[in-house]
Amino acid sequence: QQAHMQRQIEARGLTGRVRVELRDYRDLPEQEPFDKIASIGMFEHVGRAKLPAYFAKLHRLLVPGGLLMNHGITAGGTRNSQLGAGIGEFIERYIFPGGELLHLSHVLATMAEAGWEAVDVENLRPHYARTLWAWSDALEAQLPEARRLTTEAVVRAYRLYLAGSATAFERGWMALHQVLATKPS
Repeated sequence: QQAHMQRQIEARGLTGRVRVELRDYRDLPEQEPFDKIASIGMFEHVGRAKLPAYFAKLHRLLVPGGLLMNHGITAGGTRNSQLGAGIGEFIERYIFPGGELLHLSHVLATMAEAGWEAVDVENLRPHYARTLWAWSDALEAQLPEARRLTTEAVVRAYRLYLAGSATAFERGWMALHQVLATKPS
């Protein structure tokens, strides 16, 4: 993704104006804080135990009055730490090792404890179910090419993952939340 974006920057004549870095968020220096931060698909990989440190770090990286857009997959229920019928174990083993889905209420509470003020929350769950079905259809339409690019085991895993995840989003077992928050000044 970084190499792709670097090619896009060069192709659009933005060299010197836009920079893409590949680094761990924990290594970002705090001396020159940002006005805005967009965290896309990140916090579900941080996990419950490290979530307070994650939101505290983002808080230190932002100027007072700055904005954070935190976007990620959440659990559909307050008490389910794992998707049933082996779905969670499958995703953990083959797709996203180390991922942990938390309910939005836990995410919001952890953000508030780190000093964030949530100003807008949006659930994109129905849209993401349709997106996953579109991705599944696109993979099905390109199976010979997918098999050429990787192993049959990977193709099979992603066929199951995309269709299963689309169903999980349709049924509300998982959600996709965007939280816009501010660091109060």
